[in-house]
Formats: sequence, structure tokens, C-alpha cells
Amino acid sequence: MSRAYAVAASVTDPEMPMLTLEDLGVLRDVREDGRRVTVTITPTYSGCPAMATMRDDLVHRLTEAGYAAQVEIALSPAWSSDWITERGRQALRDHGLSAPGAAPRPGGPIPLTLMPTARAVTCPRCDSARTELTSEYGATACKALYRCADCLEPFEHVKEI
Repeated sequence: MSRAYAVAASVTDPEMPMLTLEDLGVLRDVREDGRRVTVTITPTYSGCPAMATMRDDLVHRLTEAGYAAQVEIALSPAWSSDWITERGRQALRDHGLSAPGAAPRPGGPIPLTLMPTARAVTCPRCDSARTELTSEYGATACKALYRCADCLEPFEHVKEI
């Protein structure tokens, strides 16, 4: 692993700071040409408001490390929650968030539904499977709000995408 990659990989997600961009799976590539570095990242979903902050944080940290940094955005292939590393999934659980399960693999177009998405979600605090959706959207669009029927604690679930 190059020094520039190590710096870029250590930058944290602005919305879920327990995750590095590498653990979130949005860090796609780091190319070095002397002191010039080009970093490629992929948004978790189109229109993700955290992308500008991710870009700025990458440029700032790499500049501090002595590089002239540029950040490119890659939209293809689209990010999947399957790209979150096991270390990242554990960090989510350690911070009281429910990690996503396997992403759906549709064979064709994805139907639009206005009904809540059925998910098998366990409580990150007590591991109970007796959970109930309270809101399809949490503090960010990529999280849903749940409540545990056993320990009665509310928690956020990172959605499968």
C-alpha cells in the first residue's frame, strides 16, 4: 500500500465517522505520479450530500501529507452496501447502528414502491430479531429508523443498496 493510499484510506465518512472511506467502500483508486495524487471515489447513492465533504477532506489530508491532490467521482459501477468491509460492519455495530445485510440483486428493472422495505434487521444492542421499522428515513437517506421490541431501544439501520 502506498503512502498516499494510506492517507486517503484513513479519511472518515462525514456522516458516519466510525467508518473510513475505505471501510465504507467508496474509496476506489489512488494513483500517484510523483507528488501528484488522483483519488477516485464513488457516492453511496446519486446526490449524496456528503460527497463534497469527502472530496474536501481527501484534498486537505493529502495536501497536509505533501501531495497535490485531485479527486474524481466514478459513478460506474454503482456503489453497493456489499462493499462495506467486515471491519466497517463491526464499527457500525460497535456504535449502535445495524449493519446492512446482502444487497438485493434484481434481474431487471427495480420497481418503485412507496411501501416500507421488508428487511431482516437485528438490534445492534441486544441482537434481538424482534425489531420494527419506525421510519424509512433516518438522519440520512441511507439509514432507516428501527426500534427493538425486546430492549425497547431505538437504532438506525444502514440500508442495503
